[in-house]
Amino acid sequence: MSSLRGSRTQKVKRPIYTRKGPLEVPSPSEKDWSKADEEDYGFNDLDQEQDYLPQPYRMINKLVNLLVDRSWEIIEEREASREDKLSQIQPTIYSPLVEIKLSTMPNCIAISQDYMFIGGARGFSIYHLYNAKRICAWEKLKVDVTSIWATDLGSEILIATVDEMGIIRLFYFHKEVLFLIKTINEADDASKQTTCVKMEVSHGGDFAAFLLQGSGDVWLDVYKLPKESWLKEVEHPLNTVNLKKKTKPPQLNSTDHIAADHLEMDVNAVFKGDAKLSHPVYIMKIKPPKPVTGTTFKSPLEVFAKIEDCCGLGSGQNHFIKDSQWEQQAAIFHASYKKYLDGEWEEEPLSVATFHFLLPSCVFAMPAEVKSPSGAACILGVHWTGSHNFFLYSLHRTLKDKVDPEGVWPCAAPIVASALSSSCSYLVLACEDGVLTLWDLAEGFPLGVVALPDGCFCQSIHFLNYFLVHKRRNVYPEGQVKSKMKCVVLCTDASLHLVTANGTKGPTISVLVERPVKHLNETICAVAPVPALPGMLLIFSWNGSVRLMDVAKSEILCAFAPPRSYHLAVPWKPVFVVSLHHPCFLLRGDHPDEIECTSNAKKIRNSIFYFNFEAYPLLEEISGNCTIPQSDLTDNKAFSQTLPLEKRCEHFLQKRFEKVKKNTMRDQEHWARLQKYSLILQREGFMK
Repeated sequence: MSSLRGSRTQKVKRPIYTRKGPLEVPSPSEKDWSKADEEDYGFNDLDQEQDYLPQPYRMINKLVNLLVDRSWEIIEEREASREDKLSQIQPTIYSPLVEIKLSTMPNCIAISQDYMFIGGARGFSIYHLYNAKRICAWEKLKVDVTSIWATDLGSEILIATVDEMGIIRLFYFHKEVLFLIKTINEADDASKQTTCVKMEVSHGGDFAAFLLQGSGDVWLDVYKLPKESWLKEVEHPLNTVNLKKKTKPPQLNSTDHIAADHLEMDVNAVFKGDAKLSHPVYIMKIKPPKPVTGTTFKSPLEVFAKIEDCCGLGSGQNHFIKDSQWEQQAAIFHASYKKYLDGEWEEEPLSVATFHFLLPSCVFAMPAEVKSPSGAACILGVHWTGSHNFFLYSLHRTLKDKVDPEGVWPCAAPIVASALSSSCSYLVLACEDGVLTLWDLAEGFPLGVVALPDGCFCQSIHFLNYFLVHKRRNVYPEGQVKSKMKCVVLCTDASLHLVTANGTKGPTISVLVERPVKHLNETICAVAPVPALPGMLLIFSWNGSVRLMDVAKSEILCAFAPPRSYHLAVPWKPVFVVSLHHPCFLLRGDHPDEIECTSNAKKIRNSIFYFNFEAYPLLEEISGNCTIPQSDLTDNKAFSQTLPLEKRCEHFLQKRFEKVKKNTMRDQEHWARLQKYSLILQREGFMK
């Protein structure tokens, strides 16, 4: 066989063959050829001039050369990729502070107050966040908990779980005692069983909404939660339980390995499954909007007579468009796009709703007789898949009331994503065409509209707590900031963008991470803001890496990784949770050797890794000094604009009063000097 060098030479040098003798038709068979004419024959394959190997060795030689050439190209690509990685600045990688080993694979994690909630194959367990001590567990029905939520109710915690069958259960956690409130959608007949697709609990725990589907239909159930009654009802059972005085567990300061099987369960932990608590009150059922059909009205006057009030305007239901007009429009559409419409079409999936509980504001006009507690939600905002409208429903209603939206916000394109800030003050609606609409709900006006770059479409939106850059450090301004927000947008092409809005100046957008082209394994699959660190964002990639980005500088500060013996089993869908009130986050890790080698599933060990930002030298200072006082903001003209208008006016008046006092004291000093000078002149006059 010819060498690799020979193969490359053949590709570069192409000889030109000319026939020496007169033109004649060759014989149809190779057997009739004479050996003397072989040298004068012009081959169709130019590579055969230097190739005298008989078949099939000639073909084998070509395949080997092709294989070597392609292998060499792959080697060069890998070498270039390795050199590129070496040229990049590798961030500092921090190991977890604590490893919590579990006997079953955790499916979901949640954090609230000083507790962490881990859902697994047989139920869920509650642990102390500081020392990873197991408090109690709910494993009565041995069901696989796939999702878990924990909502802070003050001194209590509301827990909502969804199992593998889509059944929702509500629990009440009070003074380390667990109460089962109700199973929301459990049915006696398995054929009528509904499943939970999504759920949401309002800020403060006054309302809850569950998106259910079953029998080919989907709808939204909304409940009012009697949390005041729960607190009264759980106090009586607690009197019969001998609870000793609790002390705050010591915080972990070093890397420890804690096995859940060897953790002593807290002797104070009590599960009250037989305690009867008040059930949530069912207030309304919301279905997807009906498709717009032909009208039955004969004149526009009937349309206005049908509308009792202005509620629901913009939804497209009360209109004066006849069936013939719809049919004509459909015929034009099918004629224009016939070549795209021909063929088999898959059945359209059920519509899915995205919903948010909104606080009272200037945007929503509530009746004067409606009185709601301060900080309690009053409006439910809903948008459905493929819908242009954002519907607003009042929560102050009963089941007998007619379910009609109190308001409709129409958009130019279907809404694909939305997000509500943790303070419930800002709302972002992302449309199918890549346009974002930013709302200041607290003040009651839109902050503006901004479009993503061409080819970028929104996948998810994440709010950042508003921060400033002061002396090259990210800091939170002390006190409340009005009409200013920042959020990050993760697009479907894995690019990441920062959107900033500042009052009436109009929003701006900047690119944090470009769409990956060379290194596809660095594609971003999930992001999470870190409230404990101003302007910081956790980025999860397909290769299993977890990095911390400073969005103000668009640079990576450090990275986090479990021990080398562990990895993320599903790196494109990591299981993690970031604490809203503590400088830490939890990450699930799996042991690949044990998963592959162990035949008994019960022996497989899985771990939850605890990362504390204050335990790492690079982040300790950022976490400790993350707030700037208002005095520093008022002294700086650039930062004083971040203060509310009332604070700026107050500071301006205070400065004016201080200036008047200084002027008064200076005038008094001048007057005293003039008096002394006049006395001196009088004395000199008497002496003359």
